[in-house]
Amino acid sequence: MHVKPSLVSLLAAKKSEFDEDELNRFRTPLDASKATAALIWWSNAGVTHPVEDAPRDRFAEDAASALDRSETLASNTVARQEEQSSTSGRSGGKDATSSHPAPEFAARAGAAACPDLAALRAELERFDGCALKKTATQLVFSDGVPGSRVMLVGEAPGGEEDRIGRPFVGRAGQLLDRMLSAIRLDRNSVYIANVVPWRPPGNRTPTPQEIQACLPFIRRQIELAGPEILVCLGASAAQTLLGLHEGIMRTRGTWFTYVGEDGRSIRTIPMLHPAYLLRQPGQKRWAWSDMRALASALETA
Repeated sequence: MHVKPSLVSLLAAKKSEFDEDELNRFRTPLDASKATAALIWWSNAGVTHPVEDAPRDRFAEDAASALDRSETLASNTVARQEEQSSTSGRSGGKDATSSHPAPEFAARAGAAACPDLAALRAELERFDGCALKKTATQLVFSDGVPGSRVMLVGEAPGGEEDRIGRPFVGRAGQLLDRMLSAIRLDRNSVYIANVVPWRPPGNRTPTPQEIQACLPFIRRQIELAGPEILVCLGASAAQTLLGLHEGIMRTRGTWFTYVGEDGRSIRTIPMLHPAYLLRQPGQKRWAWSDMRALASALETA
C-alpha cells in the first residue's frame, strides 16, 4: 500500500537543499493578527487557563503512579518535618521555624478542626500560609445560604469581590444572578464560594502552590455546607476539585462525582465561568444547556 509521505518527512528529506535564510522562514514568529487568531482558537477549544508555566503532556501520565508519587512526597515531607522538629528540640529551640509545618499541612489540620462554617472562616482569617492574603484587601469567604441544595464554586475573587467581601458581585456575578434566575434560583437558594478566598494581584490565575494551600479549606467548606449538587464554575475549579485534566469545553455539562474528606459523594457538574461568557458571549448557548441540566437534576432528585 502506498503511503503518502508527511510534511515533516518531506522537509527532513529536503533539509539539505534549503539554505539558512529559507529555513528561517519557518521560524518566523506569528504577527499580531495571526497570534490573536491562534489565541481565540485555543480559547474556543477550552484552553483558557494555564496550569503550569511549562507545557506538560498530562495524558501520558499514569494516574495511579501520580498518586503514589504524591503520597510518597507527603510522607517524606512529614518525616522530614518531624526530624527537623526533633533536632530543634535537642538544640534548645534555636531554630524554631524548622518545626513549622508546610502551609498545606497546616491548612489541612486547621480546616479539619473546624466544627462549623463560622469557625472555618475564623481559621482562614488566622491562616498565613497563602501569600495572597498579604496583597488582598480582605477575605472573600462565601455568599448565599449554607445548607442549600446547590453550591457553586469559582476560582478566586476579582476586584469588586475583594472590595466588597462577597464572591461574584461584579459583572460576572451579575450575569451569574441572571443565569440562576432563568431556572428559578437566586442567592437565597444557593451557596457560593471560591477555591481561593483571596484575590490574586491583577486578577491573575492562582498558582498551583496557592491553590494547594487553600484546597483543604474549600474541601472542608463543601463538607460543612452539605450541598446536594456541586457546580464548578470554570476549568480551574473543575480541575482542582475533580482532578480533571481536560479543558472546560470538554468537561462542561458532564456529570461527575466529587468525593469529600468524609467519604460523601456529591453530584458535580462543571460549567463555563460567567467571566468567560462575558468575553465569549457566543458560548452562552452552552451555559443555558448546562443550567437546564442543573434544573432537571434538581427536579428529579
